[in-house]
Amino acid sequence: MTLLGGWDPEAGRSAHGADRPTVLPVPSLLRSLLTEHLDPGYAAAAEARAAGRRRSRWQSWMWQIAGAVVIATVFAFAVAQARATEPGMRETQRALIGSVRTVEESAAAAAARRDELAGQVDAERRRRLEGDARGQRLLAELDEAGFAAAATAVTGPGLRITVTDPGVSGDLTDLSKQRLPGSRQVILDRDLQLVVNSLWGSGAEAISVGGVRIGPNVTIRQAGGGILVDNQPIASPYEILAVGPPHHLQDAFDASTALQRLRLLESSYGVGVQVATAENLTLPAGSVREVNFAKDFGG
Repeated sequence: MTLLGGWDPEAGRSAHGADRPTVLPVPSLLRSLLTEHLDPGYAAAAEARAAGRRRSRWQSWMWQIAGAVVIATVFAFAVAQARATEPGMRETQRALIGSVRTVEESAAAAAARRDELAGQVDAERRRRLEGDARGQRLLAELDEAGFAAAATAVTGPGLRITVTDPGVSGDLTDLSKQRLPGSRQVILDRDLQLVVNSLWGSGAEAISVGGVRIGPNVTIRQAGGGILVDNQPIASPYEILAVGPPHHLQDAFDASTALQRLRLLESSYGVGVQVATAENLTLPAGSVREVNFAKDFGG
């Protein structure tokens, strides 16, 4: 059989070789097209990308390990430094606590001496003035002014209001009872201010908060996590005493916005609120400060 082009596939073959099956050679390009489905260029690019990913992954691990080592070193240094400075900090804290206690004791001693001298001055003044009618009138005016300035102690019936922050024991001597976990201070300075103003409006003649007499120039303000009354810290439970007609005071205070707010705090946050009349309340004298007046002479 002769194919087109004049080429005979049996040419040059013996009789035995002519009967054998003929294997036609397949060019390499055709073989690569049939067997290799991915172009060599694409395969090389894929291998390069895979190698790059492995390299970048290894570099990322190395950076992470290096960062962890640096962080661990910093923490170890900080812990070592804290342990090294801890004895000095404790000694400084003890020294500061000792200084504060010394100052408090000195202030208490000075206040006691002041009260003693004030009592002596008052006794001598009364002895000199009560001998005649004019002196008695002057003493009456001084007593009235001293009462208005909260400079004299007061004893009488009235109203006792006790407000307790949630989680605080009513007995502060029991140190085993701490604040509830996660609890925060609920009673703020404005709450006590509202109570005091409502008691004045209800007819109170004298008021004290936390054992501190409320008078002219006395403030109730917040200081961090505590409350200061006349710059003296007070703590829960907060006791407010008001001298005046007890039943009239209670009726008027029950209808006040201050008690409504306290009841709202009681139902919402668990604040303790107690209001009761008392027949014999004693309020201390307040601190007396020198008041300077400015006079306008015109211009």
